[in-house]
Amino acid sequence: MLRTLLSIALIIAVLQAHAQSSLSAAIDQKAQSLEKKLVEWRRDFHENPELGNREFKTAEKVANHLKQLGIEVTTGIAHTGVVGLLKGGKPGPVVALRADMDGLPVTERVDVPFKSKVVVDYNGQKTGVMHACGHDTHVAILMGVAEVLAGMKNDIPGTIKFIFQPAEEGAPEGEEGGAKLMVKEGVLDNPAVEAIFGLHIDALIEVGKIAYKPGATMAAVDFFSIDVTGKQTHGAYPWSGIDPIVTSSQIIMGLQTIVSRNLNLTQAPAVVTVGAVNGGIRQNIIPESVKMIGTVRTFDEGMHMYVHKRMNEIATNIAESAGATAKVNINVMYPVTFNNEALTAKMIGTLENVAGKSNVNLIPAKTGAEDFSYFQQKVPGFFFFLGGMPKGKAVEQAAPHHTPDFYVDESSLVLGVRSLSRLATDYLQMAKSSDVKKGKSK
Repeated sequence: MLRTLLSIALIIAVLQAHAQSSLSAAIDQKAQSLEKKLVEWRRDFHENPELGNREFKTAEKVANHLKQLGIEVTTGIAHTGVVGLLKGGKPGPVVALRADMDGLPVTERVDVPFKSKVVVDYNGQKTGVMHACGHDTHVAILMGVAEVLAGMKNDIPGTIKFIFQPAEEGAPEGEEGGAKLMVKEGVLDNPAVEAIFGLHIDALIEVGKIAYKPGATMAAVDFFSIDVTGKQTHGAYPWSGIDPIVTSSQIIMGLQTIVSRNLNLTQAPAVVTVGAVNGGIRQNIIPESVKMIGTVRTFDEGMHMYVHKRMNEIATNIAESAGATAKVNINVMYPVTFNNEALTAKMIGTLENVAGKSNVNLIPAKTGAEDFSYFQQKVPGFFFFLGGMPKGKAVEQAAPHHTPDFYVDESSLVLGVRSLSRLATDYLQMAKSSDVKKGKSK
């Protein structure tokens, strides 16, 4: 009897391996055939970018595409979010795939035929809008994944939830948005998601390569503002007032000592950056006030809180020493993007199979931030980086993200589709195999 059971188990294992291999081959073939569509979609989104919570046309195009594939579609989640639900032909768990849709207030300088010419008012200023972080590629890739998997739904052992998310770069002032609001509105429920996967194009990693890190992968992020108030006076008589510009410059230099002198950087990295300083209107007037804004990046919760404490101490005490006042406001944004170690270990073989083992590389943590972290707080998640830099280009010659010269090599799109498609189907196949071994059925 034992020998018979072992033989049956072996036959089942062989059949499952064959089924998984056949499904993987079909995914790879279909993804390659979609390359022209992927490029067309991506260029359309790139030429017509929309800011966070305003992705109306982008969401409409996504929703129409999913509906044409026969996927169940829900719109209006977290303002402009779109969710597609693909129920496979076989029972199994639910896995989610996510792409972010919003552009940035950046005026594009890249000379391409599909260059963005969109101009909007942002925070009281005229600015161009650009997909300067590659979210256009993310949307095109996930649309491709949906088309690939919808065409083989009868072979999928479970359900796949496609999450097209607005406002990853942050919601407009006074609004909620992004992954946090999607989670709040139940995007991971009904049906309940068991695991989630996401990718980010990386313009500083060569095309064909994939990078990842288990555990803490991207930093927690805070935005801050510091309002310094002095006493306005004529620029020719500075002793008659209290100069908030000089005081602000001293505060800025003081803030730099938090990382260089107050934190144990052998424990975890941290960043404190002042990104803008605004004050004054004329050459010969010392203004009454100055406002500075910036960001904090941390990986450790204790260090996170200590940075806040030191920012308040430094700003208020330096201002007081000058006879001025400083008001510090810190807005806690995204938590650490944390790749579940067990899930990462389980799925890294899929990426190595898709891209080739030598092309899948372990990297240090990044001080950039991602609100994918909100999904990971609720369910195990795995977030990785897809190379988008042209082959042979030196990293120092490639434009960073969030800059006017940001550029992505579109030959990366097919690998993105193959990666996310295979992560979803391999995860579901592994779950099915595990259930069979345990004598369970879903």
